[in-house]
Amino acid sequence: MKPEIYQPLVSILMTAYNREKYIGEAIESVLKSTYTNWELIILDDCSSDKTLKIAHRYASDDQRVRVYKNEKNLGDYPNRNQAASFATGEYLMSVDSDDKILPKTIEQCINLFRLYPTANFGFYSPYYSEPKLLNPESTIRDHFFKNPLLLVGPGGSIIKTLFFRSIGGFPIKYGPANDGYYNLNAASKTDSIVLPFDLIFYRRHEGQEINNKYGYLYNSYLYLNNALEEIDLPISKAQKVFLHNKNKRRFFVNIIKFYVTTLDFPRTRYAMKKAGFGIKDVLTALVQ
Repeated sequence: MKPEIYQPLVSILMTAYNREKYIGEAIESVLKSTYTNWELIILDDCSSDKTLKIAHRYASDDQRVRVYKNEKNLGDYPNRNQAASFATGEYLMSVDSDDKILPKTIEQCINLFRLYPTANFGFYSPYYSEPKLLNPESTIRDHFFKNPLLLVGPGGSIIKTLFFRSIGGFPIKYGPANDGYYNLNAASKTDSIVLPFDLIFYRRHEGQEINNKYGYLYNSYLYLNNALEEIDLPISKAQKVFLHNKNKRRFFVNIIKFYVTTLDFPRTRYAMKKAGFGIKDVLTALVQ
């Protein structure tokens, strides 16, 4: 008789705000997973539609589904951290309430963590055709100087719960770009598993943060600028200077494009202020 394989509890986080149109499908996708030892934590961020009612209906039929509601609206990433605070599982995954997890995703991820026990973090990448274990130096150098590995959203990664908490969870000051800082922070502190398969069905619609291009304009610059200074990234001083200058050039080009496209000087000026991008930075961008 074969020994029983330990099946760790996986906490699936589903934050929700006015998602009555999609949340039923999102929950059902979790219910259809081939891996069954999970808890689904649904945290409603003060929805004004039927989102919470729909979630409670599923919770009444399956005790693995746990539903919570915030007393006040927290916003996207603070809500994700709050949802994670309720987790009791060994691993954390995210399935947004307008997406769907694929049937074999959890099973495939857990099998790879068994294969690579030193890893605390795993993320999807289209640049690999086979799973691979990368140490922090390889992940960070690959991301910055080869392929941008660490641009996935929360639904494209899996992390051990204790490690998530040890790194402080998600930052909350970079708007829709918080995941960029989070991925760098996680991957710089542990071995990571590159997952060569899609984890979720990512639904595109008008009400998503990814459509907040103005927010990404300055937050993408800001998170990377701060990450290069705050996180102990395994890169040299010269490489850090190169990346800082590259980030300045990219922001300068993007802010000029924004202004030329919109002719909106107040918002252009506001974006530069939010990014902390001054005259010295403009000069650096021009001469590099």
